[in-house]
Amino acid sequence: MEEKILNKGKNGMAMLMLILLMFFGGIALIVVGAMNGPLLIVVGVLALVVSCFLMPGLKILKPQEALVLTLFGKYVGTLKGDGFYFVNPFCVAVNPASSTKLNQSGDVKENAALAAAASSIEFANKKMSLKIMTLNNNKQKINDCLGNPIEIGIAVTWKVVDTAKAAFNVDNYKEFLSLQCDAALRNIVRIYPYDVAPNVDTTGDGVADEGSLRGSSETVAARIKDEIQSKVTEAGLEVVEARITYLAYAPEIAAVMLQRQQASAIIDARKMIVDGAVGMVEMALERLSENNTVELDEERKAAMVSNLLVVLCGNHDAQPVVNSGSLY
Repeated sequence: MEEKILNKGKNGMAMLMLILLMFFGGIALIVVGAMNGPLLIVVGVLALVVSCFLMPGLKILKPQEALVLTLFGKYVGTLKGDGFYFVNPFCVAVNPASSTKLNQSGDVKENAALAAAASSIEFANKKMSLKIMTLNNNKQKINDCLGNPIEIGIAVTWKVVDTAKAAFNVDNYKEFLSLQCDAALRNIVRIYPYDVAPNVDTTGDGVADEGSLRGSSETVAARIKDEIQSKVTEAGLEVVEARITYLAYAPEIAAVMLQRQQASAIIDARKMIVDGAVGMVEMALERLSENNTVELDEERKAAMVSNLLVVLCGNHDAQPVVNSGSLY
């Protein structure tokens, strides 16, 4: 189904004037006919009926709105662009997603008291929005490539680019987009680990890399966008952007993973402290040797190194002990 734009028909104001003229002229003929004869009454009634019949053909569109029209079940074209239009009164507007409410921009949640009135308004309003909208799907629990359960949420900005495909190629283009977002998110997330892991290939080239959900969010979002776009093109939709809005370990393993991260941080910190302490000890021994401040044999050097490492690597401040006797 290809979109067909109706360029003509932007003559709503002229037709409105004609309809009003017929309506009030019909009333005048009925009044005059009541005094002069039944023929004028018949003409007046016909003018009223025709004016009422033509009235549904008047259509008003605001910027970034479209109206998909069918005539006796056949697609005749789409009205695009703001303006006042007149179309065939028998034409029916089609928008299968007019009453669908997702967690996205542009969809307003009504309270229970206004539900009946809102449903009737939605049924009457079949205009299709061409604005860029943002879909915030619910957070999903997905296993990453290492089998760790994580929770992730995405925000997808999208718009309708082909109204005919959106109206006729799928049953409901909003629900279709939401389902494709969920499927694409699962397909891409299962390729990546939450954090950098050894021996994991995330690009498909057979070589292990450092890709991860936490560290490569831009790359992951771009792949999710491409995956969604490949599925929704037939529905006449364009995915503008996809962003990860929430990423965390699932609650059942969050505490364990936090302990693992803390242990890794402690090990890295200890390693840095030891490297620094060894460098300081080497520097101290070199300075003592260069200036001939004191001559130390191997046993004394070992004792000095041990003491310095204890002082530099300890968690608490050192408590000095003054030796008033011989070192031996």
